[in-house]
Amino acid sequence: MILKKIKTLAVAVFCVAGLSSCNYNSLVEKQQGVDQQWAEVENQYQRRADLIPNLVSTVKGYASHEEGTLTKVTEARSKATQITINPEDLNEENLARFQAAQNELSGALKSLLAVTEAYPDLKANENFRDLQVQLEGTENRIATARGRYTESVREYNTSIKKFPTLIYAGWFGFTPKPQFKAEEGAREAPKVEF
Repeated sequence: MILKKIKTLAVAVFCVAGLSSCNYNSLVEKQQGVDQQWAEVENQYQRRADLIPNLVSTVKGYASHEEGTLTKVTEARSKATQITINPEDLNEENLARFQAAQNELSGALKSLLAVTEAYPDLKANENFRDLQVQLEGTENRIATARGRYTESVREYNTSIKKFPTLIYAGWFGFTPKPQFKAEEGAREAPKVEF
């Protein structure tokens, strides 16, 4: 009787260990996928940051009296590039700081591009047009990278919350990864007046 219980317990332990190692490996793969997608997000934001000095220099040549706007862009770029997140430190708070700095830079860039509308010679400048096209392409790449990151995080977070994985995911240090949040006011439809 005792031998039968020990055999049953041994089989149960073996089955749980076998299942958990398969799930553990799956979680490792998903966590690595999240880390890879995060690296791509950072890569695209860095690409944008690398374009900004050339854009500022080009605008400065035509709109030197827009110094305040140029300074805001330069300061926002500096702040945004100082915030990097190691995948192991990817949490809600760090992602929020990263996103806030990137949003500040996006706002400064929008102001800069709005100011350039007043300078027809600048808008006709081939270098400026090329930089603007590269910046638009980079913004699209950022959106794509963020979308892929979001999907990767969704898969990972769902996996660690499913039964029986949720029982031992915490034992092995698998914790939920943060998602990007919508910008302030993004849920409100813009007013269109004719």
